[in-house]
Amino acid sequence: MVEQVTVFVPASIANLGCGFDIMGMAVESAGDILSMEMSEGDGIEIINRTDYDIPSSVDDNVMTPSIRAMLAAAGVRKHLKITLMCKIMPGSGIGSSAASAAGAVVALNTLLGNRFSEKEMVEFAMEGEALSSGGAKHADNVAPAILGGIVLICSYSPFEYIRIPFPDSFCAAIAHPRITVKTSESRAVLPKDIPLHDAILQWANVGGLVAGFMNRDMGLVGRSMRDVIVEPYRKQFIPGYDDLREKLLAAGAKAFNISGSGPSVFALCEDEVKARELCSIMTEHFMSRGIFADSLVAHGDNRGARVIF
Repeated sequence: MVEQVTVFVPASIANLGCGFDIMGMAVESAGDILSMEMSEGDGIEIINRTDYDIPSSVDDNVMTPSIRAMLAAAGVRKHLKITLMCKIMPGSGIGSSAASAAGAVVALNTLLGNRFSEKEMVEFAMEGEALSSGGAKHADNVAPAILGGIVLICSYSPFEYIRIPFPDSFCAAIAHPRITVKTSESRAVLPKDIPLHDAILQWANVGGLVAGFMNRDMGLVGRSMRDVIVEPYRKQFIPGYDDLREKLLAAGAKAFNISGSGPSVFALCEDEVKARELCSIMTEHFMSRGIFADSLVAHGDNRGARVIF
């Protein structure tokens, strides 16, 4: 007997400035849709119905480590046929790999009778993220993709997280310049040692950011969403980054940062009208440098990955 389920997984913005590898938020307006069929047998089959290329080998797909880990934990052998119907653009910096891993575990968990908790699903999805980021198991994309909302990772050993509410007026303008930034390369440029002064400032920013979200204080969120450790090294991959920041803040953005490892960037604001204005500034900035850029206005997604039929 063949059992089937189709899920939607929202895009996500990781780090949120100062929260490298420990914070992320789910956003609507973009996401993955995948269907999974489970039948007797063994093996994984992946069919791509999207406009984007995916790894030709099943072993190179981020869904595979997550699926294998979950099947092993469940103690079952099944044949899984996965059809990708809608895909976040790979390499865009808004959680493309995370959405694939998250979608796979949510779909499989549903077919297995929901035997695993949300926390366990996030841990399974981290196996896929490790494949895409050179072995680093991080949850700043997969956790919000599965859970929705803003997620703070409190600990990786043991794994622990909390969900943080979105401010009602939250809105993000996101731009994706058509350039390639590999997660593995963007991690390779990061420093191994951090000056104490920078670490203290970063800790303060994380605390302020969480407090700002909890108190729905957008001013505090904007002042705290600053990264003094990772952004100075990663901004080199994004043409005119400092100039773009100045334009956006002058236009009324509360904050501006790199989404995950890039190349997407996002600006935080309080309404859609302002977000559309900021999107125009970002696309014009990249176009002036001969780079085409997509843009979108996104509110927070509080539901996370969900079965749609």
